[in-house]
Amino acid sequence: MSARAYLGLGGNIGDPAAKMAAALRRLDGRDDTAVVAVSRLYRTPPWGKTDQPDFVNACAAVETDLAPRDLLELCLATERLFGRERRERWGPRTLDLDVLDYAASPYEDDALTLPHPRVTERAFVLVPLADIAPKLAFGGRTVADWIAAIDPEGIQPASADGEWWREEHADA
Repeated sequence: MSARAYLGLGGNIGDPAAKMAAALRRLDGRDDTAVVAVSRLYRTPPWGKTDQPDFVNACAAVETDLAPRDLLELCLATERLFGRERRERWGPRTLDLDVLDYAASPYEDDALTLPHPRVTERAFVLVPLADIAPKLAFGGRTVADWIAAIDPEGIQPASADGEWWREEHADA
């Protein structure tokens, strides 16, 4: 049974946009997962640990046959493939792939809580998520409603549209 899931993507080491694009193409090339929508790229100030370079962030919607935990494992394996090392919470990273929501249903195990417990606090997630899912709801409020309650200062579009990840637009 296929489910719609939303992913947050980011990075601030090397060429994060290229790594994010390659990661999305890798996910889309699988038989069990298809990328169905991608936000614009955004340049965002660091969050949590602020003494590091700005990030590039985006969100993507996927249709997947994977269970929530299996989707998380796929995201973690993809991060490792692109050089992600988890050394410091909220620290610099080559690639970050977070499962934000899965089938608009709560899920929890020892490694994954859905929806993502801090999604409504993070402008760097909400702003790109609004590009592809403004009516997606968390806690009874839509993404568009949550954006109205946060400060998106410093978040700037870095691509014209959501096509930046495709091979023919990989230089975006």
